[in-house]
Amino acid sequence: MDLQLRGKKVLITGASKGIGLATAEAFLAEGAEVVLVSRSAERLDAAQRSLGQGALVTTLAADLATSAERERVAAAVGDVDILVNNAGAIPGGGLGDITMERWQEAWNLKVFGYVHMTQLYLARMRAKKAGTIVNIIGTAGRAPRHDYICGATGNAALIAFTSAVGGEASKFGVRVFGINPALTETDRVKTLLMARAKTSLGDDSRWQELQAGLPFDRLIDAGEIGRTAAFLASPACGYVAGTVLDVDGGGMFR
Repeated sequence: MDLQLRGKKVLITGASKGIGLATAEAFLAEGAEVVLVSRSAERLDAAQRSLGQGALVTTLAADLATSAERERVAAAVGDVDILVNNAGAIPGGGLGDITMERWQEAWNLKVFGYVHMTQLYLARMRAKKAGTIVNIIGTAGRAPRHDYICGATGNAALIAFTSAVGGEASKFGVRVFGINPALTETDRVKTLLMARAKTSLGDDSRWQELQAGLPFDRLIDAGEIGRTAAFLASPACGYVAGTVLDVDGGGMFR
């Protein structure tokens, strides 16, 4: 199937590894041009080399936890056809484990980062009466756990935000929707599972044991989320707006 993404310009945040990098791979496979944004210039260089698509891949190092940097990115990158909000690294832990300073720091990147980047690009897309914004959020917003309270609360806020903005944006030809991945095989999820293993099993090195009982007895492959984002953002799914798709292998209903 031709997803009609050839020549489209796609801005992906948190794109140097994990789901962000896998999403870049998926769009590139369809002939899109991708702009990768992440904090680390070194990691972005490595990501660009791994993708090997020459002029179709550009990078920009920026800390999207600050409003000034978000505005700098929007100014430097210019108009895009598709924005994928993916940057975020919210720590695990219960309410008593996370200081307010750390809580605010995490939300500045993922929660307020998504809100601000959407605000910046939605205004441009509205003027053109075209464009798509994809928010990569997380199933913890649907099924909150106390040992991931900061992330679950932030994700729940972003689910509500995405649905509210998506319902309005369709009036002027722009699609906004989200994807909720469950546990996906990334460095960040490994860190979270190690923390859970230390709490529940007394040994963080036993984190892989926590995969037992997951749907299909495995974590999600990051490429599965990347390909989902590319498919849903394509004209092939042109009526998808306002919704947030849970990609959890049915785990929520087990």
